[in-house]
Amino acid sequence: MKKLKLFNMAWPIFIETLLFMLLGFVDVFVLSKFDDLAASSVNTANQAISITTIVFTVISNASAVLISQYLGAKKGGNASRIAALSITFHLIFGAIISVVFVLFSRPILSFIGAEGNVLEFASQYLSIVGGFIFLQALLSAMSVIIRNHGMTQISMYVTLGMNIMNTVLDVILVLGLFGFPKMGVMGVAVATTFSRIAGTVILVIALFKKVEKPSIFRLLKPFPKEDIKNIVKIGVPSAFETFLYNISQVVITSIVLNCLTDDELITKTYMHNITMIFYVFSVAISQASQIITGHLVGAKEFEKVKKRAYRYYLYALTITMTISVLGIVFGKNLMGIFTDDMAVITMGASLFMINIFLEAGRTTNLVIIGCLRGAGDVYFPTICAVFSMILVSTLGSYIFAVVLGMGIYGLWVAIAADEVIRGILMLFRWRSGKWRTKAITK
Repeated sequence: MKKLKLFNMAWPIFIETLLFMLLGFVDVFVLSKFDDLAASSVNTANQAISITTIVFTVISNASAVLISQYLGAKKGGNASRIAALSITFHLIFGAIISVVFVLFSRPILSFIGAEGNVLEFASQYLSIVGGFIFLQALLSAMSVIIRNHGMTQISMYVTLGMNIMNTVLDVILVLGLFGFPKMGVMGVAVATTFSRIAGTVILVIALFKKVEKPSIFRLLKPFPKEDIKNIVKIGVPSAFETFLYNISQVVITSIVLNCLTDDELITKTYMHNITMIFYVFSVAISQASQIITGHLVGAKEFEKVKKRAYRYYLYALTITMTISVLGIVFGKNLMGIFTDDMAVITMGASLFMINIFLEAGRTTNLVIIGCLRGAGDVYFPTICAVFSMILVSTLGSYIFAVVLGMGIYGLWVAIAADEVIRGILMLFRWRSGKWRTKAITK
C-alpha cells in the first residue's frame, strides 16, 4: 500500500478547498460592489442548491470510503468498479436536478422565503448555475476518485484554473468592463458556469490519463448490485447528516429573511463568507484523515489509525483557534472588506466573539467525523445530528433569535451550541473504538 502522509495529502486539499470557497467569496465580493441585496441573493440561491444536490453527497461519501478501503486492502479492481459507478450515477442524477432547477427556480426560492429583489436576483442565478449543476456533480465524482488514490494535487491545479477564470469573468461581466454590459447577478452565474465547463473537461482528461482508464465502465457488467447496497449503506446516513445541516441552514436563512432586518441578512451573508476561510484548514485535514483512515482500516491497522486521528485533530484545532482569535482582533477590518455600512460592520465584528466557540465545535466534528466515516462508522454521527441540528441548531435559532429577541446573535449562539455538543459526542465515540467493527472490506 502506498504510504500516505497527512501533510502531503492535506496541503493540496487545503489549497483546493480554499480556492473552491474563494469562487463563492469572489462572487459575493464583486456583487457587493454592484448591490448588497444582489450579494445576499446569491447566498440564498446557493442554500437551495445545497439542499437539492444531497444525492451527490450520498454517492461521493460512499465512494470515498469504499475506494480508500479497497485500495488499502489491495483490491484495485473493486476500487475501479466503484469509480465507474460513481461517475455514472453523478451524471444521471446531476442531469435530473439540472432540469428541476431550470423549470422550478422561482417556486423553490419562494418556498424558502425569498421575495422582491432577492427573489428576482436569486432566480436569475439559480436558473443558470442550477441548470448546469450536472457539471458540479461530475467534478465532485472525479475529485473523489483522484484524491483517494493519493493524487490530491491534480484537482488542486484544476480548481486553481477555475478560480482564475471565474474571477476574471466575474469582474468583466458584473462590473461591465471592456465594453461588456453590467450583467450583475447574471454575470456571476455565467462566469461560474463557464469555469465549471473548463474544469470538467480538464479533470476528465487528467482522470483517464493519470488514474483510471475509460474501460472501467465495462466493470459495470454485470451490474454490481452489491456495490449499490454498500453505497446506500454508507452514503445515505452520511448524506442525511449533510441534508439535515443544509435544511437547518435553509430554515435559519428563512428566519433571517422573514423575521430579521436587511442589515442582519447582509451581516449573515458576509460572516458566512469570512468564516469559511476559518475552517478551511479543518476541512482539508478532515478529508485527508478520512482517506488515510480508509486505507489503514482496509489494511486492518487499527491501532495506528486511532493514534493518528487524535494527532490530526489537535493540528486542526490549533490552527483554527489561532485564526478565530485573529478574527476577533481584526473583525471590523474583515467586515470592512465587503461594506462601509457601520451597522453591518459593528454587528459582524461582535459575532466573532461567539464564533470562536462555533469553530471549536465545527473543527471537532469535521476531523473526528471524517475519521469515523473513513472507518465506515456512519450511523452514530447521523443519529447525533438528527437530535442536535433539529433541537439545538434549528429550533434554538428561532427561540434565541426571534422569541428572545437576540436577533442574529441568537442564531450564532444556537449554531455554536449544536457544533460543540456534537463535537463532544464524536470524541467519546472515537475513544470507544466501536468504529473498528464497521469496515466494508472485512
